[in-house]
Amino acid sequence: MSNTAHPQPRTDPGPVIVTGAGRGIGAEIARAAARQGTPVGVLDVDKTGADSVVREIIAAGGQAIALIASTNDEDAVGAAFDTFRATFGVPKLLVNNAGIVRFGPLLDLSVEDWRLVVDINLTGTFLCARIMASMMQAAGGGAIVNITSMNGVAPGPNGGAYGSTKAGIALLTQQMAIEWGPLGIRVNAVAPGLIDGGMSEPIYADPVIRHARESKVPLGRLGLSEDIARVVLFLGSEDASYITGQNILVDGGVTMSMIANLPRPRSVDKVGMAED
Repeated sequence: MSNTAHPQPRTDPGPVIVTGAGRGIGAEIARAAARQGTPVGVLDVDKTGADSVVREIIAAGGQAIALIASTNDEDAVGAAFDTFRATFGVPKLLVNNAGIVRFGPLLDLSVEDWRLVVDINLTGTFLCARIMASMMQAAGGGAIVNITSMNGVAPGPNGGAYGSTKAGIALLTQQMAIEWGPLGIRVNAVAPGLIDGGMSEPIYADPVIRHARESKVPLGRLGLSEDIARVVLFLGSEDASYITGQNILVDGGVTMSMIANLPRPRSVDKVGMAED
């Protein structure tokens, strides 16, 4: 029998800031980080939502602070990050989760709605990451996780600029990873699939739609915010110390299952070569 000790998981990423953490997936990531004993910055443009999540974390014995800023406001983000640093120190992990969507066919989409989604989702991710990277560089490194989407891999109809911004964030993640790796900063992305929560709540309120979507997921269920939070915190931890530049789909296999969901004759589903 080997006497070699098995390495213990190192899941605590250290102080964390999560953007768009006033509700949905962002709020669950913040709660999950706090349960690990990690001080959390709950950043959101919605003060009511951010304050509510902070109260919940503190009531459960955790440490948290509300940071109020829109991700596309460079000065406000910088001030919020400075406030967190003065309270808990430089974060070891930034989670860029904040995002919006304006649904509608491209032929009818207003330029204002297009620009707003690009500004919050793509530019906001860039600004938050760049400000934090400067802090992390001075502190010796850290990790950034950007939230993308399965819609950045497989676009859906009437999604406006949303899918384009998420695809852009995926490539931006790679660019950040190669530029900031030498600074000791790892950058990865997580792409949620069909998640029962956040912006998708109105979709799954319809039981017929809910069942139809569940039936297309190879793992047989919708994802949960907790599923996303676990992967995000893993990527922020030392257990992921040799992972950077990745966009990890957390979707129960639905993105890769297009062909499996197309109709096919039974005659091809048998052992042996197909006959002419």
